[in-house]
Amino acid sequence: MLRLELNDALKTAMKAREARAVSTIRLILAALKDRDIAVRSSGNMEGLSDPDILELLKTMIRQRRESIQTFEAGGRVDLAQQEAEEIAVIERFLPEQLGDGATEAAIKEIVAELGAKTIKDMGKTIQALKAKYAGRMDFSKASAIVKQMLTGG
Repeated sequence: MLRLELNDALKTAMKAREARAVSTIRLILAALKDRDIAVRSSGNMEGLSDPDILELLKTMIRQRRESIQTFEAGGRVDLAQQEAEEIAVIERFLPEQLGDGATEAAIKEIVAELGAKTIKDMGKTIQALKAKYAGRMDFSKASAIVKQMLTGG
């Protein structure tokens, strides 16, 4: 589903002559093809699933944010701007992210649903969150919140 959306977006960007969008979507598709080839060696002929593609997109955004910091520290504002434009293109394909309040509410709901009480329940809590909110939640933040809830901190 997400693959089709990416291919359609590439065609649309090419027709509209949006150079930054075309180059960024081509980068996404190249990375996706690369990962598909890698998972084929483990017997998965389908390629990456949509949740895996979302993780790929998040990784690409994270890399670009790190590059922006490096470029700004080096005085290369032009390159930092280019990275920011690429982030904007990549974010088009991500579902709307949950805010802090919604994330905390979702975590409380899952903790109650699972009856999680101690830190030993953290793994299954995070798994349930990933199953229900894949691509919509920052799991590094969620992990800290879950840990705080389960340790009573």
